[in-house]
Formats: sequence, structure tokens, C-alpha cells
Amino acid sequence: MDMPEALREAIDQAALAFPNAKLKTAVRSMTERYTLESGKGARLVTEPAEVAAYAAVRMPATFGAVSAALEHTFRLFSGEITSLLDIGTGTGSCPWAVRKVLGEGLSITCIEREAAMAEYARSLMKADETLSRARWIEKDIASSPITEKADLVTASYCLNELAPAPRERVLKALWQAADKLLLIIEPGTMEGYAQIKRDREILTGLGGHIIAPCPGNGACPLPSDDWCHFTARTARSRLHKALKESTVPYEDEKYSFLAVSKDPCKPARARVLRHPVKEPGRITLRLCTQQGIMDRTVTRKDTAFREARKASSGDVFEG
Repeated sequence: MDMPEALREAIDQAALAFPNAKLKTAVRSMTERYTLESGKGARLVTEPAEVAAYAAVRMPATFGAVSAALEHTFRLFSGEITSLLDIGTGTGSCPWAVRKVLGEGLSITCIEREAAMAEYARSLMKADETLSRARWIEKDIASSPITEKADLVTASYCLNELAPAPRERVLKALWQAADKLLLIIEPGTMEGYAQIKRDREILTGLGGHIIAPCPGNGACPLPSDDWCHFTARTARSRLHKALKESTVPYEDEKYSFLAVSKDPCKPARARVLRHPVKEPGRITLRLCTQQGIMDRTVTRKDTAFREARKASSGDVFEG
């Protein structure tokens, strides 16, 4: 899912305050810091030019990943959501994605420790009436208690910046803050999924009910050398391509996610784990089911062939 045009235009407009050379330098330095210092609690993006560069090159991908995770979740979760608490809001990808998927009328609270990030995100949110009314709290979740509550609590691409011990403490606080639903999104790497898998164990131990992507609360059936991740494809703007020095018009963002409900729910019968293998007259799907990982080959003679033909990585499969 691509970003709303109003958001894309606001990002491009904000970038005009800095020379492209400075933005490119900021992209390179941020990439190095995220590679070397993520998971240590370090402050990774603090300067206005860095924030503008981060938004230009990362917001399309993170917006797409969060939107996809939300859509997968709300195909199965039928509860009413009237309030959002977003943790580590950054430049605002998650509130924008929730707004697009769930619509107007949400009461939104955003928590962000970096003043430059929060100021930038608020400026972007002026382009949308619902988002412009968001309440902002400057807080470091690693050292400050989380006392706010909401129907839906989201944490996208932020818990991975914490060391293991504070991450577990923050995770438990987020579970207490969620009246109905907690959604966590992380990079779709082996490390990102390892963190999600640990979160899964903690949250089910606290009485949580997994909505997505897992088909139930049973132990993860994946072998240790594999990991659960999906892909969101998003369009690159002219600015994005210039800063990344790339001519490719799109970007594929790999992400892992976990949606956990306070109340019992009906999980998916099966989830498509990888891109389907399509051959003449037959489609092979790798599925995660309550019975484990299995490959399912569907031919034209099967009633599920139409569903298989439309299926992609991350989708529920009921056939």
C-alpha cells in the first residue's frame, strides 16, 4: 500500500529545507548507525536534516509494512477500535497507516523521545484532520513508565532499538496499555523475527490470544534456520530515488509482525508463508497451519484454485 499523496507531498516539501548533498550524507550516516548501534538504546536520528532524510527514504517502506500488517490483522479481528496509542512514533508512519486502514474518528496518542522526530511528525500530520488532533507525549519508554491506555497499541520498528531486558519490561507495559489489541512490527530479518518470537512467548504466557500471523497460540513450527517474514512493495518517489541513488521505481520491505488480542479470537486456518510457486495448471503454497508447516499443491480441478491464484505471501488461506 502506497502512502497518501498528501503525506508524500508533505515529505517532499519538508526536504526542500536542506541541500540534497546534506540529505545524502545523512542517509549514509544513519544507515551506518542503524547497522552498528541498533539494539543498544542509542539515539540514532536526532538532527533535523537526518529526520527529513529518514522520512524520505524510510517512511514509504515502513508505512507499507505497517499497512500490510494492519490489513492482515483486521481481516480476522472484528472488535471496534476507537483509540490508538503508538509507541516510538518517529516520523509518524504508524499513525498514518492506522488512519488509512481504520478511517476517521480515532483518538490518537503518540509517544516519542526525540523532539526533532516529534516536531517533524506533527508538521506532516497537519495535512490530515484526524491526525492533526493527535496528543503527543515526549517520553523515553526505556526509562519511563507507560501509563496511557488505548484500544489498539502499536509499536513499529522501535522495540528492536532496545536491549533485551528493557524490551521485555516495555513489552509487558504495552500489553497492560492495550485494552483490546497489541500490534508489533519489526524488520523482516532473522534477528527481527527472533525478537518477535520471544515477544510471542511472553504475551501468550500473559494470556494473550494471537490473531496474526500465527494460526493459533501453539509453538512456532519453523526450524531454527528459518524465520517468518512477509514483503510489502511500495513506490519510490523522485526524491527517494535521488537520495538512495537508485533508478528502481519500487522498494520491497521485508517485515515481521505479531498481533495479539486480549479476548479469544478465531485464528486463520492457514497463512501463506512464501510467494506461491505458480506453474501451468498448478500452484504450490507453503502454509503455516495449526498442524505445522506444509506445502499444498492446488490444481485447476480443486475448488480452492481461484483462492490460491489470488494468494500472496502473508495472506490467509482457507481452501
